[in-house]
Amino acid sequence: MSKLHLNFKDRIGIVADISSVIAGHSLNIVAMEVVQQDGFAHIYLEIAPRDGGCPREDILAMLADFTDLVEITFIDALPHEKQAQLLLTVLDNVDESIVAVDDAGHVTLLNSVARRYFHCTDADAVGRHVRNLHLPDATILRCLNGERYNNIKKSILRGRNRLQYFATGRPITDASGAIMGAVEIARDAQELRNLAKSIYEPDQVGFGDIIGTSAALRQVVAVAEKIAPTDAVITIRGESGTGKDLLAQAIHTGSGCTGQFVAINCAAVPEALLESELFGYVGGAFSGAKKEGRPGLFEVALDGTVFLDEIAEMPLGAQAKILRLIQNQRLRRLGDEREITVNARLITATNRNLEQLVEKRQFREDLYYRINVLPLHIPPLRERPEDILVLAEHFLFQILTNLGKDMMTFDAAARDKLMAHHWPGNVRELKNVVKRAAILCDQDVIGVQYVLLAHELSSGSLSGPRRATPARSNAQPLRAAVDEYERTLVARALKGDKSLRQAARDLGISHTTLLNKLRKHGLAT
Repeated sequence: MSKLHLNFKDRIGIVADISSVIAGHSLNIVAMEVVQQDGFAHIYLEIAPRDGGCPREDILAMLADFTDLVEITFIDALPHEKQAQLLLTVLDNVDESIVAVDDAGHVTLLNSVARRYFHCTDADAVGRHVRNLHLPDATILRCLNGERYNNIKKSILRGRNRLQYFATGRPITDASGAIMGAVEIARDAQELRNLAKSIYEPDQVGFGDIIGTSAALRQVVAVAEKIAPTDAVITIRGESGTGKDLLAQAIHTGSGCTGQFVAINCAAVPEALLESELFGYVGGAFSGAKKEGRPGLFEVALDGTVFLDEIAEMPLGAQAKILRLIQNQRLRRLGDEREITVNARLITATNRNLEQLVEKRQFREDLYYRINVLPLHIPPLRERPEDILVLAEHFLFQILTNLGKDMMTFDAAARDKLMAHHWPGNVRELKNVVKRAAILCDQDVIGVQYVLLAHELSSGSLSGPRRATPARSNAQPLRAAVDEYERTLVARALKGDKSLRQAARDLGISHTTLLNKLRKHGLAT
C-alpha cells in the first residue's frame, strides 16, 4: 500500500476525478481524507493494487494529468492514523484503566493499565466480546442501553492478591446521539488511598492544613502568616491539644527557611539530658557520650526552625543558655571551648501562665521578654464550637483513608453529641474520639453509640454491658486499687501551677518516672 499527500488548488469535483483515475488503473482506495485550507484541498490517500504491485513512478505518472495538482508527497501515516496513535500514547500513560467496547459489546480498546489489571494483551482481547474477558463483571454493557454509573467498587483476583478498584462507565455516542459503544474507566482503590494520604498528611505542613472556620482561629492564622517570613522569636500559647505544634510547623513552612524543622518537648526530656539535646556535646564530655560527639538541635536545624514545646518546663540553667543563644546567635557544645554560630529560627510554646511563673521565679524574666515579642494564642475548642464538626469530618476522612475503609458520615445524633461535649482535651481529644468511632463502626453512617467520650470508656463501653456483680462482692482487686490510688496522688501533685519537675520532687520520684506514670494513667502533660 502507498500513502500520499496531494495538494490541489481547490475546485469542485476533485475527489470524483481522483477516484475515477485511480479506479481506471486497477487500484483500490483504502482510505481518503480531505482538508480544505486557504484555497487548497489537501487530499490524503491510501491506495493498494488489486493484484501485483504499483511502483511509485507509476503512481506519479498516473497523477501527472492533473494540471491543478500543486504537490505530491509520499507519507508514512495518514492524519487519522497519527491522531489515533497519539490518543493511544496518551491513554497508555494515564493512571486509570480504560476499556472500550463497540455497540455489540466487543472490545475495541484496552490501555496499558487495563491490560495489566486484567492480565491480557491487545491480541487476546480486542475483537472479543467483553463477557469472554477476565473482568469481574460485564457492567459496561449497561451503558449500551444509555445507562451511566459512577465509582462502583469492584474487585478481581490478581495472582494471590485481590485488586480493588472504582469503576465509572459512560456510553459513547455519535453526532446524532446514537450509541456507538461504551467506555469504562477504573482507578486502583489503594492508589486513591495513597493519593488522599499524601494530600492530608503532607511532608510539609502549611497554613492551609490548619482546619477550622471560626473567626478566632482564622485571626490567629492570619497573624501567623504575616509574621512567618520574619526572624522574630514567636511564642505560641494555648491549652494542651489545641495544635500548637501544627501552627509552629506552618510558620516554619511559611517562613521560607531552607533548613529543617526540629522539635523537642522540654517536659519530656530528663533535665540531665536536655542541654546535650539542645546544644550538643563533644566526645568524652560525660559518661556515656559518643566518642565522635553529637550536634545539638540548633546545629541540626541549621537555617531552619527549632521548636521548643512546653518551654515553661525548661530548667533555669538551660533557660540561661537559651537566652544567651538568642542574644548572640552562638552556642557552645557541652565539653567544648569553641563557640559555634547558628542561624536557626526559634519558636516556643507553652500551656502554662508564664507571667505567674516569672513572679514565682520559676521562669527567667529576661528570657520571658525575649520570647514574648510576638505571642500567638490558640483558643480552646470549647470557645470555637463552629470548628468541631469541620474538624471531625476532616479527621474521619483522614483516618478512614489510613484504615482502608469506605467513606462514612456521622448521623444527626452523633453530631449533636460532638457539639454538646466541652472537649477538655481539645483537638487531640476530638481526633481520638473520631478514630475510635471509625474503628468500631462497620456501617456507612456512624451512630451516636460509637461516639465514646473519655469518661464513657472507664465504664466499660468498648466491651459492651458488664455483667452484674453480686452484692457481696464490693472488694476491688489489689492492683486496680493501687493504680487508682497512684493516679489520685499524681493528679493531686499536678494541681495548681506546678511544673512537672516540681511535682516529681513533691512525689519523691524522678522526672522520667513521673512522665511514665502520666502516660500510664492517661493524664495530659
